[in-house]
Amino acid sequence: MKTVITYGTFDMFHVGHLRLLKRMSELGERVIVAVSTDEFNALKGKKALVPYEERREIIEAIQYVDLVIPEYSWGQKEKDIADYTVDLFVMGDDWAGKFDYLKNHCRVFYIDRTRGISSSSIKRALMLEVGK
Repeated sequence: MKTVITYGTFDMFHVGHLRLLKRMSELGERVIVAVSTDEFNALKGKKALVPYEERREIIEAIQYVDLVIPEYSWGQKEKDIADYTVDLFVMGDDWAGKFDYLKNHCRVFYIDRTRGISSSSIKRALMLEVGK
């Protein structure tokens, strides 16, 4: 069974997230999603609008996802790849090259992002709307 994994905050779930997960399900039989915890986001200087437990619950409900795990740190990826016998590590192409060091552990693939949508762009649009 081919296992595929990705990592992300998945704040303000949108169609780009859904397309990523669907594509992952086409690339393997088992899809694992590591959702960034609120504590890890704080370390990254980010604050999700949706709390971790709710983001995890949303991702668990997606038909393309087989397992959701918490992402606590940047350094856990190699251990997760070994622990879950991961064949393919997938991220959006905005991260291209940043995880090539994982090629010693599994295949690394950067998927084209859905153009024109991101959690950041949604947050910016909401801030503009609130400011009116």
